Amino acid sequence: MDQRIVIVGASQAGLQTAVTLRQRGHAGQITMIGSEPHTPYQRPPLSKAFLTSMAAPESLALRLPDFYRENRIELIRGETVDRIDTGRSVIMTVSGREFAYERLALTVGAMPRRLDVPGHDVRGVLYLRDIGDALLMRELLPKAADVVVVGGGFIGLEAAAVCAKAGKRVTVVEASSRLLGRTVGSTMSRFFLDAHRKRGVSFRFETGVAEIAQDRGTVAGVRLTDGSLLPAEIVIVGIGAIPRTELAAQAGLGTAAGGILVDRFATTSDAHIVAAGDCAMGPHPMAPERLIRLESVQNATDQAKVAAATLLGGHEPYAGVPWFWSDQGDIKLQIAGITTNSDEFEVSGSFDSEQLTVSHFSGGVLTGVECVNRPSDYMRARRALGEALQGRALAVRQPAALETAPAS
Repeated sequence: MDQRIVIVGASQAGLQTAVTLRQRGHAGQITMIGSEPHTPYQRPPLSKAFLTSMAAPESLALRLPDFYRENRIELIRGETVDRIDTGRSVIMTVSGREFAYERLALTVGAMPRRLDVPGHDVRGVLYLRDIGDALLMRELLPKAADVVVVGGGFIGLEAAAVCAKAGKRVTVVEASSRLLGRTVGSTMSRFFLDAHRKRGVSFRFETGVAEIAQDRGTVAGVRLTDGSLLPAEIVIVGIGAIPRTELAAQAGLGTAAGGILVDRFATTSDAHIVAAGDCAMGPHPMAPERLIRLESVQNATDQAKVAAATLLGGHEPYAGVPWFWSDQGDIKLQIAGITTNSDEFEVSGSFDSEQLTVSHFSGGVLTGVECVNRPSDYMRARRALGEALQGRALAVRQPAALETAPAS
């Protein structure tokens, strides 16, 4: 199949789609369009060690520049696509350029959820989802004494750990009653609260931001909804992400608040268009009756491989065990499977040793694990979850002759 394929979004998922297409023998034209001026780069380090390193931005590149030329991938940077004409099979950019496609992949990711309070746009309010924010953080951090982190999720706690290790006074402001509420169970929430407090981080729960105080256009503090004022020269915001669905909605594709709707083959409501990565919402690999949008490198990579197969006429469902990780200073959290909504859990290890495993069960069946600094536990559980998932998939596929593939 030598069709022209256009990939909108120069992201981890976008690059993986292009790479997989070439690996699978696609000889046609591949054009990848990104709104940032950079070549595709790793985002996870932006809230971790990159903040205090001297590494150049180029060190985050997923591939060297020569890779795109050698693999005949046309990489267009600094162009924002704002319209898809599905009738003509053409996409259009803000600058007026048009690109025809025969098959289209949307890997447009998600945007950070932003504060909407007075002072939200002053210098020093950072989201750490792009290189620009991380570089500004590296510039401001050495002179800062106080840092306020808004949001007790992965990005917020990773950045808090970096700042505390750098000797800064750090306060985390979390609107709910516990940390990591959307991603881990209560036991692991308590562990991370204890671990970060030991490292000097302070916490304010069940309150929010009312205003960013400023002094001559830069951050001077954070006023909370309870009326208190926290001193700060840097405010790091990690309050979630919003999937970029505007382009898909404009094109008439199925969307929801959770993302661009796809099936287990990464196909959208238009059979010529796939979507993958942080923007896509589809059946959970371990619970197909449940729609989910997964924000992780693993999901971006694996779903992109499925999307590439679909673009080439294949029908390979996304069927892997989801996994995640978070490096918070010297604490490494690894998660596999589904760890929310379990009806039973078991804990091994201890808070004091900072080596902990929480295994989650539903109806007596292992559904997921959360492991801190216990990689062997994590790998064993992930392997067991994978074997169980494969067994269920084989059972569902009996008899194979009755399975009907979607139209291409």
